[in-house]
Amino acid sequence: MKIAVTYANGQVFQHFGHSEQFKLYEVEHGKVVSEQVVDVQGEGHGALAGFLKAQGVNALICGGIGGGARTALSAAGIELYPGVHGDADESVKALLCGVLAYDPQTQCSHHHGEEGHSCHEHGSCDGHCH
Repeated sequence: MKIAVTYANGQVFQHFGHSEQFKLYEVEHGKVVSEQVVDVQGEGHGALAGFLKAQGVNALICGGIGGGARTALSAAGIELYPGVHGDADESVKALLCGVLAYDPQTQCSHHHGEEGHSCHEHGSCDGHCH
């Protein structure tokens, strides 16, 4: 399994369509076995789903995301975990432990306020749940 996270300075980047980097995590048996940061290299809003599919991504953790991008990711067979804030590595650990706090209704629009977003808690996991 491969998980991608919208990425900037170690954090989950909050606008999918403006992502310049993704951090990719290769997962085997519930544990991260490799990780790398990849530059999008100017792919742009509509092509990001195709970029992720070409990288073999199965799931995406992100902040805000628009409707068109949601549709493109769904068509590419990529499972979506939007509305996530905080550390990218910790978010992946939380997902693998089944405790990632995300909001499936998160939509990115012209308003980028922080209201309605919940931060995830993963203190009991520490990435060693499997």
